[in-house]
Amino acid sequence: MSSFEDADTEETLTCLRVTAYHPGQMHTGVFQSIRFHSREKWPSCEAVKFGRNSNICHYIFQDKQVSRVQFSLQLFKKFGSSVLSFEIKNMSKKTSLIVDNKELGYLNKMDLPYKCMVRFGDYQFLIEKEDGESLELFEVLFTMSPRPLLQESSWPAHTPVPEYTGFSSCSTKSTSPVESDETQS
Repeated sequence: MSSFEDADTEETLTCLRVTAYHPGQMHTGVFQSIRFHSREKWPSCEAVKFGRNSNICHYIFQDKQVSRVQFSLQLFKKFGSSVLSFEIKNMSKKTSLIVDNKELGYLNKMDLPYKCMVRFGDYQFLIEKEDGESLELFEVLFTMSPRPLLQESSWPAHTPVPEYTGFSSCSTKSTSPVESDETQS
């Protein structure tokens, strides 16, 4: 029997893809301690902390406006489910954390959606979860966005606007479709 046949089956890891943006990221080096485009593995029992204290935090922001520990992410498994989830917890006494459009005060926490926008101060993070099988480890992968994330995405999601389908008896204007930016000055 070969060692290939005896080898453990490799499990995929749950991965958090974090796209980061800060308006001063090129000038101030706020993200200089973060290894972009490199998957970092963490034990599933560990809460991953983000902030400016290099003795406590796993991901350090070089910015005095950031709390020593800004927020944390903790992996968990809901009762009766095999899917791994994350909870996000605001650890800052001074700054609220905005997850999508929900404001988390100090020590407030919530389940992290599969895809969400996390903001505090001038920081913007698009966090997307990829499911994996392993219960022992998970990964975090950072990428940097050159543009503000709120402008690239439609946060919050907009409801579709129905097309104009008929003639209105209240209007004497043309019934042909008009682009929305044509009517703006």
